[in-house]
Amino acid sequence: MYNYDTVTEAISGLKARGFTLDFNLQVNAIQCFNPDLNLTPQEFEIKEVYRFEGDTNPSDEEIVYAIESKDGHKGVFVNGYGPSADAVGAEMMQKLTDHHNQ
Repeated sequence: MYNYDTVTEAISGLKARGFTLDFNLQVNAIQCFNPDLNLTPQEFEIKEVYRFEGDTNPSDEEIVYAIESKDGHKGVFVNGYGPSADAVGAEMMQKLTDHHNQ
């Protein structure tokens, strides 16, 4: 596992290692627009997780996920946690929480 000091550094490092797609978190899936992908929790694996805490503002707390789909598409998505966390469905929350707690 790599060690990054900032969200930007983590995203750049992951992209340099082949995680080039940008995923967005939906309620029950993650989505990429180019190429057009919509992956349910069963269709991807979380390969790496990097958590960053805001020094002075709790809304600056973010998690960077390195994602790989079952068919080999690799990318990242960034999500807040704590007060800034996105609303997700139970199955997606379980997927994210299980990996984050390992």
